[in-house]
Amino acid sequence: MVGGLGWGIEWIVSLQAAGGAVSTQVMNLFTFLGSEWFYLLVMPALLWCVSASLGLRLGLLLLTSACVNSILKLTFGLPRLYWVDSRVRALTVETSYGLPSGHAQNAVVLWGYLAYRLRRWRATILALALIAAISFSRVYLGVHFPADVAAGWLIGGLLLVLFVLLEEPVAGWFARHSLGTRLLVAGMGSFSLTVLGWIALQATAGREIPAEWIANILAATESGFTAQSLSDVISAGGALFGFSLGAVLLAHWGQFDAKGSAWLRLTRFFVGLAGVLALDIGLTAFMPDGEAFRFLRYGLVAFWIAYGAPRVFVALRLA
Repeated sequence: MVGGLGWGIEWIVSLQAAGGAVSTQVMNLFTFLGSEWFYLLVMPALLWCVSASLGLRLGLLLLTSACVNSILKLTFGLPRLYWVDSRVRALTVETSYGLPSGHAQNAVVLWGYLAYRLRRWRATILALALIAAISFSRVYLGVHFPADVAAGWLIGGLLLVLFVLLEEPVAGWFARHSLGTRLLVAGMGSFSLTVLGWIALQATAGREIPAEWIANILAATESGFTAQSLSDVISAGGALFGFSLGAVLLAHWGQFDAKGSAWLRLTRFFVGLAGVLALDIGLTAFMPDGEAFRFLRYGLVAFWIAYGAPRVFVALRLA
């Protein structure tokens, strides 16, 4: 089921054998720069402390990319590197399918968009270096084939180009329509990706999972096989839904300005981040398990980032 996509295994086995504890720590640092938790720091920081417009647009792009990546992983159903060869060490653990690499895809989206907006050659070089380092870390850590990374670059690049081409026309269309229409379109557009993920899951429900994959997963991580799941689509889809509605409301309100002194910006960031943590921990503790509640939890946290926190900042005279 891997075929030609599996090239590079011997090189990766040698690469891991030549590396040591320090190399692994460095690779884990780079892989963190492409993780959900890192984006949960960067996206709000830009929105709350640098530019609301930049933060909203980057957030929409990143969350759309995360949804698309989760849908494609379910559709293709291809393995992680350590699933197919027990010689490869799982230096980090992932539970989803492998192709395309989400870290590589989102790195292209995030750093590529920031380089495009900055339009400085130094920013472009830094963006390319970070994309390369994050992508290489995924191969070194044993969770992606080089083909997974290449696919992530391709899809991330396509999404980035489409977003750059469409962001101004779409923003203009939204500006010409009522708030109700904008909310309806944003909600339906974002929710449709969750529906596509559900369709992908149903279409692949009968997929046979090779016993070798399950054995290697158990040997490497002592966890079961959970890739055939809608959880990642639900998380990304819920976040995109809540963020999209919040973005429309924040743009309509128009009274939040991310400028201010360094003290004000830092205060906004920590107040907003406290809200994120309180919502996430509180909702996780009190909401029942289930896909609908997971969608709601991620949606509420993202809505806070896009709209709730800016309203609180203004009310507290922090903006």
